[in-house]
Amino acid sequence: MTSGGSNYHATDGAAYEVFLGRWTRRLAEPVLDFADFAPTGRLVDVGCGTGSLARAMARRWPARQISGIDLSVPYIAHARLQEMPANLHFEAADAACLPFDDRSCAGAVAQLVFNFVPDPLAALNEMRRVTRADGRLVAAVWDFRGGLVYQRIFWDTAAGIDPGAGAARDKLFSGALALPDGLVRLFEAAGLEKIERSSITIRMDYAHFADYWQPLCGGQGPVGTYLTKLAPDLRARIEEAVAVAYRAGAQDGERSMTATAWVVKGDVR
Repeated sequence: MTSGGSNYHATDGAAYEVFLGRWTRRLAEPVLDFADFAPTGRLVDVGCGTGSLARAMARRWPARQISGIDLSVPYIAHARLQEMPANLHFEAADAACLPFDDRSCAGAVAQLVFNFVPDPLAALNEMRRVTRADGRLVAAVWDFRGGLVYQRIFWDTAAGIDPGAGAARDKLFSGALALPDGLVRLFEAAGLEKIERSSITIRMDYAHFADYWQPLCGGQGPVGTYLTKLAPDLRARIEEAVAVAYRAGAQDGERSMTATAWVVKGDVR
């Protein structure tokens, strides 16, 4: 993740890859379609995780420099083990202190990051600092409340068993950026121009319940942190209840769940 004090537990790149990285790859291309960046100049992926979006940018624009930045050293290490086009660079750094000169980039994007940054406005202002005049900033966050089925199944089911799950869910789902206009207000506060908002929906396809459940248990993010702290008997009760919700009256097997993100772009003066 991106900033000191983040509430996103980011310790294992391989675990993150199966938990969320396989889905951020699906989200990356429509985010870039929406971004509509200028055709030249360096682009920065802030809070790049294991590199899905940065790698998509490097493939789309092989003649320009692409940098992926994340505070998590394990995530950056995992990103460097994957496909590495010549124009792609990964670096461990804080979103609040990007390693670029003022106005040295054509644009910057933060995908599924700002919910977990202690001061999103400071991070967005830092993205603005490194972006040239008429450059573009883009951000996407999950629509936790209304558009993220795989997490609603988990948190709502767990909350019916453990009040601690309800508290964790409510903290995650009630943040300012969980609201439809949350990112818009953030971009307005940063003084960006020509702000536009949209939503992007992908599908998360699971082969069976184990394919859904095991990635949640990898210790990454709020879900992983919550499960890691549970007593074995309570965790087993929650697993069985979530399995019932996953099956929804049918046999175990394939499921396809929608996942919607809010996405906003704005231009630097």
